[in-house]
Amino acid sequence: MNNFLKEFKERGYYYQCTNEIELSDLLNKENINAYIGFDSTAPSLHVGSLLQIMCLRLLQKYGHRPIVLLGGGTTRIGDPSGKEETRKILSGKQIEHNINNIKKVFKIFLKTNNPRLKPIFVNNYKWLSKLKYINFLRQIGKHFTINKMLTFDSVKLRLEREQSLSYMEFNYMILQAYDFYELNKSNKCDLQIGGSDQWGNIVSGVELIKRETGNQAYGLTTPLITLASGAKMGKTEQGAVWLNKEMLPPYDYWQFWRNTDDRDVLKFLKMFTDLSINEIEKIKDKNINELKILLANKATEMLHGKKVAEQSLKLAKNTFKENSTGENLPGIKVNNNILSKNIVELISFVNKDISKSEIRRLIKSNAVKIDNKNIQDEKYIIDPNLISDKGFVKLSIGKKKHFKITN
Repeated sequence: MNNFLKEFKERGYYYQCTNEIELSDLLNKENINAYIGFDSTAPSLHVGSLLQIMCLRLLQKYGHRPIVLLGGGTTRIGDPSGKEETRKILSGKQIEHNINNIKKVFKIFLKTNNPRLKPIFVNNYKWLSKLKYINFLRQIGKHFTINKMLTFDSVKLRLEREQSLSYMEFNYMILQAYDFYELNKSNKCDLQIGGSDQWGNIVSGVELIKRETGNQAYGLTTPLITLASGAKMGKTEQGAVWLNKEMLPPYDYWQFWRNTDDRDVLKFLKMFTDLSINEIEKIKDKNINELKILLANKATEMLHGKKVAEQSLKLAKNTFKENSTGENLPGIKVNNNILSKNIVELISFVNKDISKSEIRRLIKSNAVKIDNKNIQDEKYIIDPNLISDKGFVKLSIGKKKHFKITN
């Protein structure tokens, strides 16, 4: 088996492949161009996209060139995969802003100093905006049957739930297939990688290329990652785990990995760090908390640098000391209206996923502290002077959640 595919499987990236034996032979013979598409619906990608970025990183390791498709065109349509409703339509200006921000992340994760491996950035708006609808239907649309399109999960699940699916979204799979066809022609792109929910779209692209050009292209998919708890990867109680530091402080990013469920740690060390499989095998029986810190350090180092990872570890150690002030914690600004309410309302505002009954239980069990002092009265209100004296108070909820409250 080809070395890229071997490690792809060992790290848990592999789900399906259109023609694995042929693809393995091709990868053994030559270095190829391969692409993954990312729609630009927000000013940053979040951890849910990190697996795909790691796939591109692995491609580079084995001498293949990644193509990063930023969907300036398809973002205007909306991918129905895994969605329960039509995506909000963004303006062209918003999309361009998002694309420019997202590029920064790829330039961190992917090597840019080797011209042969340097990632190729493309925006599908370049060709999708020029399509003439009638010509497109005649040339490309003829290869797609409604019967088959209705069998794709992205469409089928929406229809089964009786959730509306616009004609605009229904066209998304044709446009994605056309992207692959266009990249195969213009950039000699032989492989598309995507999440398993993209399988139907990717196969459509492989078939379109074969019918239109006679070229053989390939599709490779990754599993959809969920946490051992069942939650979706990239979402937390506080919201999305963004990859741009302007949207999520590096310490919060470190903490996300440090708080990984015990059952996910080894899997995530394989998926989201550069530690070799052999290295992971040697340390797999270490203390689970040591492994969590290693995961947090390596993942944070990859995105924010070694120095920031070390600072985050030091901050975490200080924060969990009983006498720590919490001054280096990321701050949460709370307006005076919320501050004037009781501690239950304040915690509910700061951490929206904790129910008020759970907050009351935590208070009764001495698990809530202000500046390291137990709060035992659920009607307790923070004295504004506490904040004005040093500019913040440290709120602790249980052993792991600490916040710097400012106003």
